[in-house]
Amino acid sequence: MFGLGASWGGYESLITVADIKARISAADRPWNPVLRLHIGLEDVEALIEDLKHAFAAAT
Repeated sequence: MFGLGASWGGYESLITVADIKARISAADRPWNPVLRLHIGLEDVEALIEDLKHAFAAAT
């Protein structure tokens, strides 16, 4: 259900990798990528299930 990309004020749910390099020091950066979620107007339970499936597939 999530599209890839940054939000420009739309109503769709989107996900992208956050660029935090410029915001925190190298010592404080997490090892794994930080995901940025923009939650749109879709059904909340459907979005949660979509994220559960995606994270399960990624591990």
